[in-house]
Amino acid sequence: MLYALDKDFSGRTGVVEALRKRGIDFVVTDGLRSLTRSKGRNDDELKRAFEEAGRRRSAGATATPLSEKESQAIIEQTRKKTLEAVEEMPDFVVKQQIQRSAAYAGTGNFRNLDRLVVAVSYKSSGEEEYKVLSMNGTVQPNPESKHSYEETGGTSSTGEFVTVLATIFKPESDTRFLYVDNDVIRGRKTVMFDFDIEKDKAREQIVSSAATTVSTIAGMRGRIWIDSGTFRVLRVDSEATEIPDTFPVRSAKRLIDYDWTTISGEKYLLPLVSDVRLILRESRNAFETRNLIRFTQYQKYGTDVTIVEEDNAPIKEEKP
Repeated sequence: MLYALDKDFSGRTGVVEALRKRGIDFVVTDGLRSLTRSKGRNDDELKRAFEEAGRRRSAGATATPLSEKESQAIIEQTRKKTLEAVEEMPDFVVKQQIQRSAAYAGTGNFRNLDRLVVAVSYKSSGEEEYKVLSMNGTVQPNPESKHSYEETGGTSSTGEFVTVLATIFKPESDTRFLYVDNDVIRGRKTVMFDFDIEKDKAREQIVSSAATTVSTIAGMRGRIWIDSGTFRVLRVDSEATEIPDTFPVRSAKRLIDYDWTTISGEKYLLPLVSDVRLILRESRNAFETRNLIRFTQYQKYGTDVTIVEEDNAPIKEEKP
């Protein structure tokens, strides 16, 4: 099936569906990963579906479909747990290690642009403040608190902590959920659901700062992975929808992994890593930007975030 994609890449959807519905009965090796990347044109969805099938095989997770009643019960339990967690979120500070890169759209051949270390202060009211501590290893003198780090130029991202999850699960969003499959995330059995929110309910804001700064409102769709034991979301894979044809940003995607972390002796489910990608149109060319963000050193609010030697080490990129 992979070799057939060389002649007709439109068959990618069939390969992805086969991986998710039928699974695999062989060990995932680096050689097979390389073949999937090369024959699959480094397609992210195809690579993820292959890895998901491998995890299900290793963990013995079944793909027995859930009934409509079972699916609805899981969504309602997750809605309750998620919105309760949003209300109980503490004030904290966290360090973001951000590696920004870019490529011609569709190639996956990203070249590193810069590295940032950003201190983020989060308040339970939902307010986020950002301080750029260093750029390409150079410590910034007297960094000021801002609502984003867009003053560094390039692509910036906010709202990973609760905004995305709150938008998906708040009742007024009228989110449509569809059961997809089972998976395993960091050893935890999960249930996967696709979701879709219309533009006037999601009100996802996208800002383009090229020659001039312009913004637009978009809808949102994607996939969530729900821990079947705790009914908490461990992963969100989302993309903007209903983007106006005249807007410079043609695609906006974000993948967020969540994990448990301890702040002042209490455990909270917070972002572990975020992968943000935008496709921008400039004249006749289309470029894709990527922000790979790692969240480290969660601490109680008011704690100073310091730069250490490891912050300046480049994050290893997967070769296309």
